[in-house]
Amino acid sequence: MRKTTLACAFALTLFGVSTASAQDKVKLAIGQRGNWDTSVSEVGQLAGIFKKHGLELEIVYTNGAGETQQAVISSSVDIGIAAGVMGVLSAYSKGAPVRVIGAETTGANDLYWYVKADSPIKSLKDTDDKVLAYSTNGSSTHGIVTAFMKQYQLKAKPTAMGGPPANLTAVMSGQIDVGWAAPPFGLQEIKEGKIRIVAKGSDVPSLRGQTVRTLIVNANSLKTKHDAIMRFMDAYREAVDWMYSDPKAVEMYSKKINRPVDLLKESMDKFQPKETMQTDKFADLDGAIADAVKLKFLEQPLTKEQIAELLQIPPRKK
Repeated sequence: MRKTTLACAFALTLFGVSTASAQDKVKLAIGQRGNWDTSVSEVGQLAGIFKKHGLELEIVYTNGAGETQQAVISSSVDIGIAAGVMGVLSAYSKGAPVRVIGAETTGANDLYWYVKADSPIKSLKDTDDKVLAYSTNGSSTHGIVTAFMKQYQLKAKPTAMGGPPANLTAVMSGQIDVGWAAPPFGLQEIKEGKIRIVAKGSDVPSLRGQTVRTLIVNANSLKTKHDAIMRFMDAYREAVDWMYSDPKAVEMYSKKINRPVDLLKESMDKFQPKETMQTDKFADLDGAIADAVKLKFLEQPLTKEQIAELLQIPPRKK
């Protein structure tokens, strides 16, 4: 018996397999590949941070938060990255098995809307009968465009257009009038005078200190993979800290998306300081719920019991 056990142990070592080094697999859906905030999981995995926490991430990318949310609700993945708050609140209120395990982006200064440089549109007030893009239904861009429509009493045509690359192609070819993007995407085109910013998400006053995108999990995955999900949050937070403290992170990200390091540093400084990517609390939840009711994403405010069930944000380990 002893010889058999030793032989098995030797075989496992020989083939590089051991129970101690086994990685738990967690499936992720991430909207908008290449954005700085949505790159935490991929860059963190490349750096070995998630492996250190015993995790192997299986990542699929979507055209926006609406698709990400649906992947979580359908159990196709365990966790969704950068899910728009309005969509999450709406889905949960209708019984969807979705829970929030962290803030992803707080404030909306990183989202902007733009036109071709020679467009007659100078501001959103010039968009009557014009196509005003957002990514997917239920996304943070959808919520912001809905807020734009109400705030400025616009008569534009809100239209789901997917991610920044598709928007840029559509704007430059004249298929749509106003596209959206998030840095670093589009910054080079702005510098070259090809496009002009006409609005930012931060133009909606209530969003400036409010969590606009979240980390969500399928409710069943949270039960069956609870330990792995908690370790994911530990690793995710460590990855965010590393990305803002180690120059190697920006260099790795630069190679991944083929953009200059200097441009990426400028993007971080102007649009995405570290505090925007805090994960520990849902900032201004009351304001988000009030906005969701006002913008028709919720029929009525969530109860205290519903909020307690929806928010499952683990405390940061000290």
